[in-house]
Amino acid sequence: MGTLDPVAQPDWLAQLAPAHAPPPVGWWPLAPGWWGLILLLVAAIVCFWLRYRSPAQRLRRSGLRELARVESTTVGDAALAHALEHLVRRYAVVRYGREAVAGLSGNDWLEFAIAHGATQWQGATGEALLQAAYGGTPQQANRPRWVAGARAFLKARK
Repeated sequence: MGTLDPVAQPDWLAQLAPAHAPPPVGWWPLAPGWWGLILLLVAAIVCFWLRYRSPAQRLRRSGLRELARVESTTVGDAALAHALEHLVRRYAVVRYGREAVAGLSGNDWLEFAIAHGATQWQGATGEALLQAAYGGTPQQANRPRWVAGARAFLKARK
């Protein structure tokens, strides 16, 4: 029995197998968490791309570009009012349909525009815009509010 006792043998550590580290963890195959993250990233990219390419977004961006062009190149209150009213009306016909917009005029048109985002056109500002757009001389031309109302209408998602 004395030969089996490890303490009794002086070289008992030398009898053990040599120490070795496990092989390093490789990059492939990926862990399930990485597959989930890749799938989530691809889904987010596809959703962003579809949203960016949607017709409503393209229409909105086109309208805002046209608004910037009108704002920077139009001189005179009457010309600006006419250009803004025409731009907003064209946008509304495409966005909301000819049946809902084409027959509107005067206060009905203003109420429609205000209900769909052009809140800056309420009251005297909207009246002055319509008056200037259709050949009258407005009592009080408020160009910044006219442009802000058109911009808000184009950006609204109602």
